Amino acid sequence: MNTENKFTLLHRLLHWIMVVSMSVLFITGFLRMYWMGKQAVLDVLSSQNLGLTSDQAKDVYKALREPMWQWHEVFANVMILAFLARMIYMLSKGIRFPNPFKKGMPIKYYLQGFTYIYFYTFVLISAVTGICIEKGFFIQWEDTIEAVHKWGIYWFPIFVGLHIVGVVLAELSDKKGITSKMIGGD
Repeated sequence: MNTENKFTLLHRLLHWIMVVSMSVLFITGFLRMYWMGKQAVLDVLSSQNLGLTSDQAKDVYKALREPMWQWHEVFANVMILAFLARMIYMLSKGIRFPNPFKKGMPIKYYLQGFTYIYFYTFVLISAVTGICIEKGFFIQWEDTIEAVHKWGIYWFPIFVGLHIVGVVLAELSDKKGITSKMIGGD
């Protein structure tokens, strides 16, 4: 197990690209599902007595949604590329998180290992389901694939919470300074 806190420029760059990408994906996904969802926008338009037909209201919704959704798609591509680059980087440098299936490790290493597995599984599932939605793959399971993809709205905050707890615990343990190393390097 490699528990050194050496973060190369590439490691840090990939980390922060993924942070920004995941944040944009979360925000645009959340807005699409809730505040700027189709029904929410149509309800607001109909409540304003603008005299719009149903088709006109749908056109307004699509015009409002389109720029936001373009951001979602761009950052999804950035996230996928950064994720693949990180996988290649980790494999070439050796996996840099504890194996949670190894016997006899301290509990913090089990938790750290499972958090990483949770993260990579979450990103992989979100990426695959997003690609399936975008490309129209497995159309017979479209509703299920879209439902699983939307679970990211819940997975992301859970991961962020786990990550913050892990960083705080690391800062309070033998890995003091891990935050500044991830920001500014060794």
